[in-house]
Amino acid sequence: MSTSTDPQTPSSNEDVAAEAVSNSTRGASPGKNWTLWILRRVGLAVITLWLVSVVVFLATSALGDPVRAILGKDFAVSPERVATIRAELHLDDPLLVRYGRWLGGLLSGDPGNSIANGLPVTELLGSQVLNSGFLVLVTAVIMIPLSLFLALLSARFRGSWVDNVIQVVTLSLAGIPEFVTGIVLVTVFSTSVMQLLPAVTIVPPGAAPWGRPLSLILPVATLVIAVTPYLTRILRSNLVEVMDSDYVELARLKGIPENTVLVRHALPNTLVPTIQVTALQLAWLVGGVVLVEYLFAYPGIGAALVDSVRNSDFPMVQAIAMLVAAFYVVVNLLADVLSILSTPRARTAMSS
Repeated sequence: MSTSTDPQTPSSNEDVAAEAVSNSTRGASPGKNWTLWILRRVGLAVITLWLVSVVVFLATSALGDPVRAILGKDFAVSPERVATIRAELHLDDPLLVRYGRWLGGLLSGDPGNSIANGLPVTELLGSQVLNSGFLVLVTAVIMIPLSLFLALLSARFRGSWVDNVIQVVTLSLAGIPEFVTGIVLVTVFSTSVMQLLPAVTIVPPGAAPWGRPLSLILPVATLVIAVTPYLTRILRSNLVEVMDSDYVELARLKGIPENTVLVRHALPNTLVPTIQVTALQLAWLVGGVVLVEYLFAYPGIGAALVDSVRNSDFPMVQAIAMLVAAFYVVVNLLADVLSILSTPRARTAMSS
């Protein structure tokens, strides 16, 4: 980060954000500046999602023959039935025509029907998306404050045994895959060692997972352990870099206590990278939740995705993949907006 003798000098992240906004909105009114910037970012988001839709459609088309998955052993002995199903699913149409029909349905809110049971995809995914969203929300509520606390503690006592312990533990945990962490937690808390928690999420049909909080502990703990080390180490690195800057040193020379220097001078100047890194980790959570949900039999999009791939149920796979991609795009867009709002120079550039 750039340094200055002025304690109020913004970090290099603020400089970059302000310059980018200023260059893209120079000469326009404040309202028009925000409108143009948002339209530009939304346009890029739409293009990104369109490219993802092309990749997803081509990839799912290569999953295998869905008719074979539907008929199973009857595939070889029912040529008439095969022809009927292929006609119903429009599988004999050109690939471009099928993509256009699927994309049109996706834009209208109708991604099609599941091949496995014939029910609408939106009906099947409604509760599962809600369950996965709740799991991600609980994980984020724990992960973000915990990561920030550990990063502040490590930066405050940099070079001490506290910092060394946090660094070693987070580095060790960062190298362990989440499914290994989940298996270890199940072994410790759900088997002969300590039978304290359920090994899988047991939810009656129609019930919500949050109605059985004990079943949520192990999936949430697995995700927190998988994500927190990365976020902690990156936040600590940003804090340490700011703590070595000239304006923070000037605050120390004025006799300001170290804790105040850390919280009031260093932490605000790491807000932008903190927002961006947190957004990336939240986006990763939605992708990483697939494996954790399957491991703990959690009724979310993870288990649905695994079952859909196994059954060549490409409408379900396509819908879930596009949901995850949309979450990535929306989270990063919100992170960009928050970065500008939290950067005084960027706000000034948007208003000038």
